[in-house]
Amino acid sequence: MIGPVGDDFIKRYRLQYNLEALEKVRDEIGEEAYSRLRALIEYRLTGRDFDRSPVGVKIALAFSGGSDSTASLKILRWAGFEVIPVMAKLPQMREPVILGAMAQGAVFVEIPHYTDIIKEQVRKGAPICGRCHTMVMDAIEDYARENGIKIVASGDLLSSGLISIYRKGDIVVLNLPAFLALDKGEAIATLGRKYALGFGCTLWRSAARNSPSLKKYGIQRVLRELRARALTPEMAERLIFDILSV
Repeated sequence: MIGPVGDDFIKRYRLQYNLEALEKVRDEIGEEAYSRLRALIEYRLTGRDFDRSPVGVKIALAFSGGSDSTASLKILRWAGFEVIPVMAKLPQMREPVILGAMAQGAVFVEIPHYTDIIKEQVRKGAPICGRCHTMVMDAIEDYARENGIKIVASGDLLSSGLISIYRKGDIVVLNLPAFLALDKGEAIATLGRKYALGFGCTLWRSAARNSPSLKKYGIQRVLRELRARALTPEMAERLIFDILSV
């Protein structure tokens, strides 16, 4: 599954900082979730194994079917959490992605006016990924609240420190790969299969063909992940060339 970070100073620093963030939400998530999440970080730091029996804590996971959210699903289930993959059903999703999500037990949520909002972003030549992400997370957080689920997880690789896990109103957001200081290579390795590395969904690629300025924002995102060491230079290069080829 995943392994310890060894002597990687940056990852060890991030994990120690993430422990501080975990302490801040201890009361909100309860002792069972707190203890298991702490054991996950300590495993990353020391390699010390931990009890992975079912812990009786539900987590709603923002699930796209990509490498980061799929890795998050596998790791959280491996660690003993009851994970409900929640997928926002978007018009650009292909049938194999939806069928794959169904095989993982996903539930689907709708986003009202999604198409109109994104079309307006495209018309203005504005970035669409951030707007899309916000709408998706809002819908999944609403699902969690409606179903009494306290923790909402995502596959975010970047949000280290106090924003790797944090309180947001009456729920707690857990950016799992960032919380565990996982990089993209580690996330892909958990899949146990070959993964075709590429940038953006079909909607983004269509929008970028019509508004080439969107490629600039895509490259900026890749460079941000490179600076955070979520990507290797080789991965970043492949993604940038993929963006430029659209």
